[in-house]
Amino acid sequence: MPFAHTQADGSYPLLESLFNALPDSVFLIDPDTSRIVYCNRAAWAGLGYDGPGDLLDHSVLSLQKDVIGPEQWRSIAAEIRSRSPYVFIGRHRHRQGWELPVEVYTSCFSFKGQDYFLSVARDITNRTQLERELSARDTQLRFALNEASDGLWDWEIASNEVFFSPQLKRMLGYGPEELEASFSSWSDNIHPDDADWVRAVLEDHLGGQRERYEAEYRLRNRNGHYLWVHDRGRVCERDADGRPLRVVGMVQNVTDRKNLELRLHKLASHDSLTGLLNRRESEIILNTQIRLCERLGLPLGICLFDLDNFKMINDVYGHLRGDQVLTSVSQLFSQHIRSADYLFRWGGEEFLLVCVDTSLEQLWQRVEQLRVLLASQSWDFLPDTASVTASFGIAVFPHHGNNARDLFIAADAALYHAKSGGRNRVVTACSSGSSITP
Repeated sequence: MPFAHTQADGSYPLLESLFNALPDSVFLIDPDTSRIVYCNRAAWAGLGYDGPGDLLDHSVLSLQKDVIGPEQWRSIAAEIRSRSPYVFIGRHRHRQGWELPVEVYTSCFSFKGQDYFLSVARDITNRTQLERELSARDTQLRFALNEASDGLWDWEIASNEVFFSPQLKRMLGYGPEELEASFSSWSDNIHPDDADWVRAVLEDHLGGQRERYEAEYRLRNRNGHYLWVHDRGRVCERDADGRPLRVVGMVQNVTDRKNLELRLHKLASHDSLTGLLNRRESEIILNTQIRLCERLGLPLGICLFDLDNFKMINDVYGHLRGDQVLTSVSQLFSQHIRSADYLFRWGGEEFLLVCVDTSLEQLWQRVEQLRVLLASQSWDFLPDTASVTASFGIAVFPHHGNNARDLFIAADAALYHAKSGGRNRVVTACSSGSSITP
């Protein structure tokens, strides 16, 4: 054994002190027999022994739990001779019976014609514990991300490949092996009404105009239905010139929340009985449309109309039949106005019609057609002798007023004259505030 004897120059005692001062375990091993012929203090003390003599002449097979039998040792010894250093992660047996995780670096060298293996083993208990903690944290993080979102995505811009997480595929109705990993699998399924601005938001982020990409839009699932999703992401990798290479993000299914928002918005802006836009919404839309027509130099017509003798319908046939009349008139007129027109339930049996880019003559003709249509309509839920008619007052911007208030006052005055003049007629307002019947 090289350290078994001292030299005159004192080099062996110096080396002995040096090796004993090392924090890692050092073993000198006979390659042929796997016998331990030397070990330093860290080696025997770390395994719970009282001195080096307790380990010398022991076999690696009795020390290392992951090396089993002479055949495996010969295979490892051959690998050590061909590749130095040889790295091995294993478990040493402590004297008390428990395991000590170690990372072992082994090199082969010759001394006085004899080959030896020099193994340096480092206790990796703390590192192993840290790795377990990091792994647990990673698992917790993944769980948190999956709970906080319905899916994750990872887009490599150069190849246009997109990783879609299993949760995201499941949300869209696909199996884990389905949905092509391409950018088009996402972009082609955005609702056409949302696609342009969603892409614009993404481009703004890629170009540095937005700190992150975030959008709420409709995404088509496998069955062709659209889900509302909240999508957000950020560039996580750039090239040397700052160009984005990779974007990652997460998606949440917010369909239930969005549908609730839409229902609440509809309750705030629509009449619950007829489904028409309500008076509050009419004030907003009418002012907006007047400003638009003023900028474009276009006329705008409004018609305020009121069902004739509606109180009698309620008194004779009941309020349920009265509600049916209001609903049926709303449906009838909605089907016979232009898509650009707005029909509102103003209150009670009163309604408001707003027609953009409509002259006085055009408005009168359109409203007269509605009057005739209503008067000739038969209603299954009313007796054959009963009919429903309405009186109409019309006014046009800018002839009868330059703002919503003046227009409404003019149309309301015309409606009063239609009522007092015998009902079931269309009356046009005058700029003077009086009214005439065409």
